[in-house]
Amino acid sequence: MIEAGRDCDGAPLPTMGAAENDQNDTEKPVNPEGSTQQPLSRNAQKKLLKQQKYEAKKAEKKALLKEQKKKEAERKRKEWEESLESVTEEEKLKLIESRKSIRKERMEKRSEEKEKKKERLTKAKECGQNVIIDLDFSHLMTPTEINSLVQQIMYCYAVNGRCTSPAHLWLTGCNGEMEKQLKRLPGFEKWIIDTENKSYIEALQDRKDNLVYLTADSENVLEELDLKKIYIIGGLVDRNRWKGITMKKAEEQGIQTAKLPIGNFLKMSSSQVLTVNQVLEILLKFLETKDWKTSFFQVIPQRKRCQADLEDDGGDMVQEENELKDEELASKRKNVEVL
Repeated sequence: MIEAGRDCDGAPLPTMGAAENDQNDTEKPVNPEGSTQQPLSRNAQKKLLKQQKYEAKKAEKKALLKEQKKKEAERKRKEWEESLESVTEEEKLKLIESRKSIRKERMEKRSEEKEKKKERLTKAKECGQNVIIDLDFSHLMTPTEINSLVQQIMYCYAVNGRCTSPAHLWLTGCNGEMEKQLKRLPGFEKWIIDTENKSYIEALQDRKDNLVYLTADSENVLEELDLKKIYIIGGLVDRNRWKGITMKKAEEQGIQTAKLPIGNFLKMSSSQVLTVNQVLEILLKFLETKDWKTSFFQVIPQRKRCQADLEDDGGDMVQEENELKDEELASKRKNVEVL
């Protein structure tokens, strides 16, 4: 029989000192309650692998779209040069002037649209629906997840700016790496949006009774949007690691909670957790249409919806639009208009 603490030859086994134990403990991820984070379950690992494959496929499609766009630009350039070579000098001058005129009109139209957008967003700060994106969870995310959330916020601002009746957006708890990443976005300093380093509880202490945290774990179903209320969206790319964290936070702070009435209108093929920009777009659609069903079907991607709901939605056009939504957003992320 081998004695405990000794090998088969009777020699003492090496032991791990207290210092090594302490070091290992500090290297383990810790959750908000202070306990050691459990490893991902087999099901969670499968979901993570699926997500990684989806991201890789999306990156591949993005690269393909970029290459196609480059080839199309090159084709148009060659056509233009050939058209100039085949005409007289006088006709060439007319073509060049015509092209300049078209570009000038396009720039003027873009400038006009930008000014209108500025007016809409400025008005929203005075009388629009207040929506907060809570960035207090950045310390729980990896650099890749933070980058993903930054992109979602960029989409939020772009979608909000295109609305006829935009919301008044807030970014609270904007600190550390999250703040650095946001400031790297082109034109971020010109965004018409309220940015707070403080948490929403600190920044809006006098309006605490009007705060409503939107979380799928709430028992309260959101029937209508109230302009007096300030709706909070949790800025967390959680990868299933932090279930229930937004609900627990709201309960500890003593603020109201509510969930979108998704279950009343469609069945989700997986989790009801949506991205930050999807939640905001649903709210914006509802402000425009006053119809939850229309808002859900226009925003929630096809891959998250059950087949029966897709058939009820009707038409291949909507289905195709949902399938391409993520790819279109990815291809346009560098072209977000800023003021």
